[in-house]
Amino acid sequence: MNNKLYILFLLACLSLSAQTKGKYSAIYSGSPWFDNRGQVVSAHGACIVKDGNTYYLFGEKHKDKDNAFDGFTCYSSKDLYNWKFESIALPVQPTGKLGPSRVGERVKVMQCPKTKEYVMYMHADSLNYKDQFTGYAMAKKITGPYEFKGPLLFNGQPIKKWDMGTFQDKDGSGYVLLHGGDIYRLADDYKSITEHVNKAFEAGFESPAILRKGDMYYFLGSHLTSWERNDNYYYTATSLHGPWTHRGLFAPENSLTWNSQTTFVLPVEGSKGTTYMFMGDRWAYPNQASSATYVWQPLTVEGTQLSIPQFKDVWQVDLKTGQVTEVKTGREIENTDKQIMYKGNWHNTAKNGTESRSDVKDDSFTFTFTGTRVGFYSLAGPDGGHARVLLQNQKGETVCTALLDTYSKYEVSSLKFISPELPKGQYTLTVTVVGERGNWSDKKKNNYGSTGNFVSVDKVVVQ
Repeated sequence: MNNKLYILFLLACLSLSAQTKGKYSAIYSGSPWFDNRGQVVSAHGACIVKDGNTYYLFGEKHKDKDNAFDGFTCYSSKDLYNWKFESIALPVQPTGKLGPSRVGERVKVMQCPKTKEYVMYMHADSLNYKDQFTGYAMAKKITGPYEFKGPLLFNGQPIKKWDMGTFQDKDGSGYVLLHGGDIYRLADDYKSITEHVNKAFEAGFESPAILRKGDMYYFLGSHLTSWERNDNYYYTATSLHGPWTHRGLFAPENSLTWNSQTTFVLPVEGSKGTTYMFMGDRWAYPNQASSATYVWQPLTVEGTQLSIPQFKDVWQVDLKTGQVTEVKTGREIENTDKQIMYKGNWHNTAKNGTESRSDVKDDSFTFTFTGTRVGFYSLAGPDGGHARVLLQNQKGETVCTALLDTYSKYEVSSLKFISPELPKGQYTLTVTVVGERGNWSDKKKNNYGSTGNFVSVDKVVVQ
């Protein structure tokens, strides 16, 4: 083999290796997802566009410690479970409204039926949120690169609002949604606005999203609570012009929308029905890059009723039939099992049942197993802190690592980490107390976040 062929062979092997880091066979909510590179998927405030037989996920790429624009990412998937990194579809601009030290959020993409171009919309702003507008960018290919065009104009003026979303109706008409309930119809080329379809009907109603089933429209949004989660709610109407009827919550009261905030609803149409997939963000300010996760759940849609009655840690959707199946995470091992080795000041409390917990920095637990996948459930609560997860193979090589946020306003045991499915072998999971927690203030200087640094383990799951 000559040198040129040998180099090509090595590159092919590296490419194959990069795409076999592990795989998923289901959707896991609230735990980090690893892409084809073995890196945590970073796509918040997201949307999904189906193009041919491929799904494209667009979202906010984040940094830790500040909220400055760091680009919009694009990932692709054939099954909604495994995500391939495609590109930074729109990077930080050298200067201007999406340049350094600016804000870029809530990215949404639609293909214009008339021009066949792909149009990206976003909330652009200053870091103090005093220069807000809805902007847009264009691309010939869905993966980009997208060219930022500036503000989206209505009657020659930018729309001066922040949280935004989009909706494409069955006839191909496109709409921009703004917080408060504003709906604007896009021109045929999707590059400007021609009509103010619906005027704002309340002061809050952030993170707007719309789905349509039959002749009924469902308008979802959240309260104004900074990065904190809240009970999201919805309206219905038989026309985008309204009138809109307030219907209340679509997740159980005080579940805080299963600890998430609405960003988009994806219809998955099949031969036996359509699953409307709620896409929510579980923010983890300030560590948005490292520890914020996603909550994707199937919505129940009947008449004027919209709901996520129960939280599914892990579930599958059949893309051919459109039907949902709930599956198990694996064999469960209680936290008191001797296979779990604790180091430091871990203890059980009667209040929390048998969960082992510690708030001492560098305390850890390890679990060594032979199999293909491992994860663990944690009791998240008001005093939950950050945990560092490290999964290594028998050679001591790092398979994957992630930072977890175990804060919740109410106590709930849920899946916090699950590895991809790996080649069968011996692996060691190590979870370490970081000694940090999420705290932040809003524009009115109200304080939010955790009161402690506790990390807990309820049970380990293995396959």
